[in-house]
Order: sequence, then structure tokens, then C-alpha cells
Amino acid sequence: MPDQLPTLQPLAQKEGESLRDYALRVLRHNIISLFMEPGKMYSEKELAEALSLSRTPLREAIRQLSSTGILEIYPQKGTMVSLVDYDLVEEARFIREALECAVVKLLCRKISPMQLQDLRANIERQKRCLEMENLPGLMGLDLRFHEMLYRFADKMQCYEYVTSMTIHMDRVRNMALRAVKTPSFVTQHETLVDALEAGDENKALEIMRRHVSLYLVDREALMQTYPEYVKK
Repeated sequence: MPDQLPTLQPLAQKEGESLRDYALRVLRHNIISLFMEPGKMYSEKELAEALSLSRTPLREAIRQLSSTGILEIYPQKGTMVSLVDYDLVEEARFIREALECAVVKLLCRKISPMQLQDLRANIERQKRCLEMENLPGLMGLDLRFHEMLYRFADKMQCYEYVTSMTIHMDRVRNMALRAVKTPSFVTQHETLVDALEAGDENKALEIMRRHVSLYLVDREALMQTYPEYVKK
């Protein structure tokens, strides 16, 4: 293991958040944001020190993430961040499409003017991040936009479930942000909100299906930018 600690990004603990959930959120953030590089091995000790985490909740979070295939545990050696596996990315897309299409169907019938306003405010912030090339900020707002859809549909248990698997897809989406110069998802968010406001269920479903399949469009650019991160 290297003597120098890896450059990872700790986060502030939320009020009422358990140490285990905090450790899970911090690890997810660093994996999706590529601070924890695909194919790299980390020791529990260096992760705990770099992220200012206690060893027990960190160990629990690692075990949970290993069950999704995003981390691979090697006894006596450490924990490796898995390479991008497009089979797992496709499974994540399948789950996300099923749930998020169901969510937008509900929202076409019940979304409120205030909720529409909140979604549009998020999109405006996305546009500003895009103009300033603030990719971490843009990714965070993208994730927040989708969380808002579940929350407005009163389906937060579904959101918690889907995030456990879609880490594979979220990581690829973040990589695509860096590889594709003009990401189209911000425009898709905007047209989706237009469809929700109009109560146009067919249009909303069409947009969502295209939206969750963007990784297929961006795959070639991603492979050229990050060939070492992708499972052959």
C-alpha cells in the first residue's frame, strides 16, 4: 500500500444520520466522483484515515457496497473498486427505467405548481453549472433532480432501493460528463418537466426512456477517455 494517503473527499455528516449511513454516503460519493479510482486497491486503514471515518461503520458500508459489485473485498489485501462492467450498468438502467417511468406516470397526475417550480429552479442551477464547467456541481444537481421526482411522488423507499444498484450507472454518467463536451441531459430534464406540467404521460415516458439510455449514446466517448477503467 502507498505511504501517502489517497486524495479522497470527506463530506459533512447530516443531522440524525447514522455513522453507517454516513460512511455509505461518503464511499458512494467518492466512487461515483472517481476520487476512488476503478481498478485501484485500498486498505481499510487508509480509507478510514483519508475520509475521517470510524473503522466499524466503514467496514459495514464496504460490505454493503460489495454486495452490489461496485467494491471487491480481498482478505489480507484490501478492497478494490470494480472496473466499469456494462452488464451491471445495463441492469441498473433496467431497474431505473422501470421505477422512474412509474414515477413520472404518477407525477403527470399529481404534481403541484410548487413542485414544478422547484424542479425548474434545479434545472436553472444545472444550466449555470454547465456554463461554468462545474461538473461536480452539475452531477450533484442531476442526482438531486431525480431524487426530487421520487420525493414528489411519495416513493422515497423506492428511491433508497434504486440507489443501491444504480451506483454503477451513476458512476458511468459522471464519467460521461467528462468525456462528452455537450451533455444533453439538462435539455431532457427541461422537456420532461414541460411534459409533467402538461400532464402528457406518453411524452414524459418517452423522454424518461431516452434519458436513462443516454449511457449507450455516450459509451464510445467514454471508452476513448477512460479505457483503463472499463472491464474488457
